[in-house]
Amino acid sequence: MTYLNLVNNVLRRLREDEVSSVQSTTYSKLAGDFVNDAKKIVEDAWDWSGLRTTLTVTTSSGIFNYVLTGSQNKIKVLDVINDTSNIFMEYQTQHWFNNKYLNQDPVSGAPEYYTYNGVDSSGDTQVDIYPKPDGVYSLRFNCTLRNPELSADADTLLIPSQPVIHMAVALLARERGETGGTSAPEYFGIADKYLSDAIALDAQKHPEETIWYTP
Repeated sequence: MTYLNLVNNVLRRLREDEVSSVQSTTYSKLAGDFVNDAKKIVEDAWDWSGLRTTLTVTTSSGIFNYVLTGSQNKIKVLDVINDTSNIFMEYQTQHWFNNKYLNQDPVSGAPEYYTYNGVDSSGDTQVDIYPKPDGVYSLRFNCTLRNPELSADADTLLIPSQPVIHMAVALLARERGETGGTSAPEYFGIADKYLSDAIALDAQKHPEETIWYTP
């Protein structure tokens, strides 16, 4: 669903006139802001299938710091694979990496561990890897990547639309203080129901992620 479709869905539910562009009126712009607020709430609630992607890093010999291009510091890493060596890489703390690189002579070889190391000038997440690569390796970061705010009318939502629409309605209803019928708390209850149902539907694609194991 496009940004304009989302905004018009929200406006209709609040008995407002539809618009030809999100930027048409002050109120439609406000509705657009709340659609983006709702989008963030829904995106952060679950690792949606529509947001799952793979960022690939190709190493160079002797270089241990790399940028996850396009991540914009909005990712949740699900797992990391050294595709060249056919091994799953393990996360280690920054303290562990500091010990390996600063207090010891770092070894070279196939990368087996990773950690985060801030962001670059473009806002993308940086990672360190260990051992220091001794050649070219393909590292696959399977992750959930939250998208930028919707801005153009034709921008497309990648997550379920109904939770976003109803959460935006609730936020907008609370902001203006009256709706002539349904109260803001009721709207939030409706939005939460749509969200929980959407998560349940998407979660069946990844049932292993909803099971807790006791060590």
